[in-house]
Amino acid sequence: MKTKDLIAEAASLPVDERVLLLDSILKSFNMPDTDIDREWVKVAKKRLAELRSGAIKSVDGKIVFDKIRKRFSK
Repeated sequence: MKTKDLIAEAASLPVDERVLLLDSILKSFNMPDTDIDREWVKVAKKRLAELRSGAIKSVDGKIVFDKIRKRFSK
């Protein structure tokens, strides 16, 4: 099967199947690392617990990006 035929067939699929196909193709470029994913989940849970307990405070994204722009515009 030629690439253009494959693309045409993929484009004719229902949206949910195209999303699944796209996700599978993207993962083939960068295979997930379950060890790294597990570590990120631990970090995310820890940070969420810190936010909920009040140990840390969130910062509005606009403020963060304004500071970044200011810092790197020099």
